[in-house]
Amino acid sequence: MALHAARRDPRAHWLLLLLGLAVLLAALSLNAMVTGVAGGSGPSAAASSPAPRQVTGGGPVLRLDQTKPLVRSVPDRTVALTFDDGPDPRWTPQVLDVLRRHRAHATFFLVGARVNEHPELARRILAEGHEIGSHSFTHADLSAASAWRTELELSLTRKAIAAATGREVTLLRPPFTSTTRSLTGRQYDVLRAAAGSGHVAVLADRDTKDWQRPGVPAILRSATPQGGRGAVVLMHDGGGDRSQTVAALDQLLPRLTKTGYRFTTVSEAIAAPGSTVSAGLTTTLSGAALRGAQLGAGWLAAAMNALLGVALALGLARLAVQVVCAQLHVRRVRRTRRPGPAVSVPVSVIVPAYNEAANIAATVRSLVASAYPALEVIVVDDGSSDGTADIVARLRLRGVRVIRQANAGKPAALNTGIRAARAELLVLVDGDTVFQPDTIHHLVQGFADPRVGAISGNTKVANRRRLLGRWQHLEYVIGFNLDRRMYDVLRCMPTIPGAIGAFRRRVLLDVGGVPSDTLAEDTDLTMKVLRAGWRVTYEERAIAWTEAPSSLRQLWRQRYRWCYGTLQAMWKHRHSLREAGGGGKLGRRGLPYLTLFQIVLPLAAPAVDVFALYGLIFLPWSKLVLAWLGLLLLQGGTAAYALRLDRERLGPLWTLPFQQVVYRQVMYLVVVQSVVTAVIGNRLRWQRMVRTGEAAALVRG
Repeated sequence: MALHAARRDPRAHWLLLLLGLAVLLAALSLNAMVTGVAGGSGPSAAASSPAPRQVTGGGPVLRLDQTKPLVRSVPDRTVALTFDDGPDPRWTPQVLDVLRRHRAHATFFLVGARVNEHPELARRILAEGHEIGSHSFTHADLSAASAWRTELELSLTRKAIAAATGREVTLLRPPFTSTTRSLTGRQYDVLRAAAGSGHVAVLADRDTKDWQRPGVPAILRSATPQGGRGAVVLMHDGGGDRSQTVAALDQLLPRLTKTGYRFTTVSEAIAAPGSTVSAGLTTTLSGAALRGAQLGAGWLAAAMNALLGVALALGLARLAVQVVCAQLHVRRVRRTRRPGPAVSVPVSVIVPAYNEAANIAATVRSLVASAYPALEVIVVDDGSSDGTADIVARLRLRGVRVIRQANAGKPAALNTGIRAARAELLVLVDGDTVFQPDTIHHLVQGFADPRVGAISGNTKVANRRRLLGRWQHLEYVIGFNLDRRMYDVLRCMPTIPGAIGAFRRRVLLDVGGVPSDTLAEDTDLTMKVLRAGWRVTYEERAIAWTEAPSSLRQLWRQRYRWCYGTLQAMWKHRHSLREAGGGGKLGRRGLPYLTLFQIVLPLAAPAVDVFALYGLIFLPWSKLVLAWLGLLLLQGGTAAYALRLDRERLGPLWTLPFQQVVYRQVMYLVVVQSVVTAVIGNRLRWQRMVRTGEAAALVRG
């Protein structure tokens, strides 16, 4: 109600948020490409004509940057061992150890992404006299990739190797190519295009197919040249279990050496100059940046997977606690409602009102119509400009008093009413709230327990005909009232809603009345009552119908104020963490729960949505649909249970799937805005909702 001086709401963070989410999506996409999640890591099944005969019938080393292909073969009694798919932290060192033990050299065709993960292995390969070449960046089937993807794969691989070793490679063996005889037309086109950027293609004479793990004898047979001929032999040092490869290599080297074979690199075998050249500074720096981006993307992907796992576990734990506490609450309520003397002492109802002309008459009439024996109603008009006080005065209802004051804010209006009240039990009611005839009776019965200082009622949405109203109705029933049952059982109720709450007069006086230094005065007040040692309970039968925001703009303004005010109250009462009694229960149960589920997880929700978008792009839709349906069924079950507890119809459940698309995003963006406002020290002014009179229509209906 009261207006506070305020700076303009911060806005720059929205641009930063969008930029951060875009970076996150790009990082996840990079990780998907690197790990093969994005596809393209398997061979293409599309039919293709064979490569030209002069290539398929020649040697395995192809230089294709001229009009006529230049084909080279390995001389007799020479084996150029080649290893694909590394470097692998387990198998590449074992392969290198075997080669060193037998004083043999080989050529390693490295996957760029794996070089970024294990640059020390690339350096060791060169340091021990071996040769390296490119095997693409993500082990993609280049014959099925677009031209830009192929060029990117080769460029990134050269940069990755340059950053790790300071050298640029020229040798290339694309994934899923082996012997010249099996070379297809599409694969040949890829090699021709790569030749334009200085790559020399190296295929194989003998493919051991060790990736199939056919057994050590089979690998030995496939790797052994016939008739003393030379050969480029294809093996693997990565991509899976390579124990058979290592064992076969350890037998192959001494066996062929005894028959006069020598083992060397591809370039040395064909008497060509060294295949690597010194990398330029630009290439090295860009490779280092690429490695940082890849490692960061992997870390982010792992963090997002962990976040989703934690969020899911917390959600399930929260649901389990809510259900258990709800059952305990139901049993306790049944036990405490045994026949006994009813509370019937006088009650004063205080209604703070600022420009509530749309609903005030219905609110007051519903209070006067209460089936309670001793009741007074005090309407405190807080400087309204729409005739709110005059409307109440014209009703001429017995037991209703109107107090007029200059606009000072809702807390001041409530404190005015508290001072004027005659009864020892006070009910605080918003000016847009409609009570049922038995609401006040049910609300005050808990005061039969002298330990109870305040009681929360059950707030329900009156205007639920439209979609936005139904969403809020579900939120009130599931989020608010189910939580209140849990808070009641755990004795850490953080908020009695302004729409309906009952207090002992002496409790309010002991805590200094309704505080005015936060925008969530109801939360602030409830926390003060708990810290003063009083119990705060929940009475689900005390129903109050309230008018919820009817537009997204109004909803934003209301929730922005609520969230910001709750942050203020939590910070104000943070010292309850160290207290005993009711304050300690608030500090060690209520505040952590609020922090986790109303601040931390909502702040993480934008990243979760980006992860969902990433899943839509890169992951199989069948898995996503099953996961989404599973979560929806879980939410639906929770909602149905909460509606049943509140004796509500299940009809609004059909809106639950749509609630995840718009409403959820509004709620977490409100939290983002509130946290930013709090962090930068801005002061939020009071955000008053424009009333439409739909709560009044409920009574007239």
